[in-house]
This record gives sequence, C-alpha cells and structure tokens, in this order.
Amino acid sequence: MDTHVETTADQAPNGRAAGDDSAFEVFDDDVAGDVRDPYPELAAARRAHPVQRLDTSNMPHADDAAVFFVYGYDDILEVLRDGRTYSSAHIIDMLMGDIMGKHIILGMDDPEHRRYRALVSTAFRQKALANWEERLIEPVADELIDRFADRGRADLVTEFTFPFPTLVTAGMLGLPREDLRRFQRWSIAILGFHTNRERAIVASQEVKEYLAEILAERRREPREDLISDLSRAELDGEKLSDEEIFSFLRLLLPAGIETTYRSTGNMLYSLLSRPDQLQALRENRALVPRAVEESIRYETPLLNITRMATTSTVLHDVPIPQGSTVMLMLAAANRDESRWHDPDDFDIFRAPRPHMSFGQGSHNCLGIHLARTEMRLALEKLLDKLPNLRLDPEADDPHIRGQVFRSPTALPVLFG
Repeated sequence: MDTHVETTADQAPNGRAAGDDSAFEVFDDDVAGDVRDPYPELAAARRAHPVQRLDTSNMPHADDAAVFFVYGYDDILEVLRDGRTYSSAHIIDMLMGDIMGKHIILGMDDPEHRRYRALVSTAFRQKALANWEERLIEPVADELIDRFADRGRADLVTEFTFPFPTLVTAGMLGLPREDLRRFQRWSIAILGFHTNRERAIVASQEVKEYLAEILAERRREPREDLISDLSRAELDGEKLSDEEIFSFLRLLLPAGIETTYRSTGNMLYSLLSRPDQLQALRENRALVPRAVEESIRYETPLLNITRMATTSTVLHDVPIPQGSTVMLMLAAANRDESRWHDPDDFDIFRAPRPHMSFGQGSHNCLGIHLARTEMRLALEKLLDKLPNLRLDPEADDPHIRGQVFRSPTALPVLFG
C-alpha cells in the first residue's frame, strides 16, 4: 500500500507547507470546553456520593425525565455490564441517528448488538491488526516524523498527533490519497455535531454517497482494505447490509481518528511534562505499554457516556426511575481512590489495572487494540527519531483542556 504523503519543500514555521490549502487542521474544540482541570470537582462529587440526581428545579426548560450522574468505578462497571437495565438505544433516537445512521453500534442493545459486533469485528482480528501495523501504521508514523525531524522543533499536535490516525484510518479503508482532504473535513464536521448539527448531517450524507461508490467497487473487486473485509464479513451465512456498513464507517471515520488523536496528545504531554518518566522510557522501552495505559487512565479522552434506564432500579442505594438518563463519568471512575493509590498522580511504574476509558462490558471499544497499537508506535517512533525530545520552554503555556473531550491544542517541542 502506498503511504506516501505529498509535501512541498517550502515549510512554514508551524510545519505546514507554505500556502498549502491541504494542510491538516484539528477538530473544532468549542464543544470540548476550556476547563483545564475538572478532576477536583469530579472527585468531590464522587466522595459526596457516587450516584447523584441532577437538580432540575431551577431549569425552566428541563423535561420530566430524571438525570443521574455516576462517579464511582464499581457503579459505572455495574451499569456497563447490565445492558438490559441500562440501554444504549437512546443514542440513536436522541443523539446521532440522523447523522450516523440507524445501525450505529453505539446505540444497539443485544441481541442486535451481539450479531452486528460479531460481523464487523472480523475486520479487527489480531492477524489483520498485525498486518496493518507493518504495512501501514509504522510507515505513516515514519513519514510524518521525517517531515520535521531535521528542523529541531515542531508542534506535535498539528504535525503528528492529528494527521497520524487520520492517515492510518484512511489507509485502512483504502481511500484514494487525493480524497484525504475531503475525508478529513467530513470527520471534523461529523464530530462537531454538538455545535453545528446541520453541517454534520450534510457531511454524513456526503460520506454515504462517497462510500456507496467505493463499496460497490469493493464488492465487485475486493482489495486488502477494511471496506473489502466488511463487504465479505459473514456469520452463520449472514452478511452486513450496505446501510450497516455505511453506519459503521461513518462512526469509524471520525471516532477512530479523534480517540487516538486525543489519547496520543495526552500521553505525549503527560510524559513531556515529567522529564524523569520520559527518560525512564528512553532507558527501558519495556515500560512503553504501561505508559500508554497510564496515560489513557490519567487523562480520559472522552469524559462521559450515557445510558437510559429501561426499568426502575436502584444503583448504590439510589432509586433510578424508568426512563432516566444515566451519565457515566468515566474520568471520575478512572481516578477513584478506592481502586488506585494516589490516582491523581501520573505514574508509568504503577501496575496497570482495567480502566474505563474504552468502556467495559459488551460495548467496550471495538478499536481498542488499534488505538493502543497506534499510541505505542507513535511513542516509540518519536523516541527513536527525535533525540532529547522536550517541551519548548519559550512556548505559550501548552496544556490539556476540555470538559467533554480532553487533549492539548498545541505541543510545541524541541529536539536534537
């Protein structure tokens, strides 16, 4: 597979080609919010009570449905493992059905979810992932870093952490390189549905029309790419319909990019801000998988997800009426002191334990192994190619921010 990225010799100071309209942009972060540290507030809420009902008495436009926030690790685990009592179907009805399609896996309950996941997961088996790692992920990482490796400085967000998963996802889908700019624009529009829903709906329809031609072509002449794998996926004689494939790809397009983009940026910032731990990684690469897991636990890229109570129930002694929205505060669970010692410390030496960043239960993230592979290779390649990698001491206060999604908006670094 050709993984070459067209560049020009004339580079602007930020790493973009001077006058290049196809230079990468990052997601519109308005929805993320400007909060730098939501964790003290989350910890205070968790300690007050792990399950709390939202007070809507002063909200004139609030509906009658109750909303509950769940902060404790064990309580969130209970919800995620009980798909009958806590449904995901409202995601289609209330949030994204008109954007992602009616077959979005995030909004399915069993048995539909089990059948759909079994079909699409054939394209994410370990053998396929190993193939992608060698043929696509490593070459893309090398290519991007080589663009700025001789410059001595870079912004790792615009020049690496965002384009890296974008190029990997496009390569896995077998999309033509000349269409990459459209692919990127659609991804940004779809994940910006909170701030501009109409733009997201238009982008979603354009993605479907674009993918319809490619899917038809792959059904006629399969290739070694994910769309071909999905077109051939079969379980007990049953295959995925075109609409099911479109829904899956419209989710993979932005979500497969954003999770890794944010997680990788958070990991790099956390390590660059702690030179002693970064040096430990240089000296002992066996610590890299631990650094990946600790960074995902410590800085959750998506702070919360929702479920809806299908029946009246009780959670941590709190009555939950049928029809209630249950907000699962993943970031709070990942710093639950009953599960981790000194949870507010970033420590790559701690023994890893399962966290909530990729979910748990039947809805755990399908792309979890791909994301980990991309993060591991990103870190290893940067350490290999950029000696003495460090934050630029003269840069304007780089930091992680966000209350919905979290990541740094810039990572100015020096090296060499």
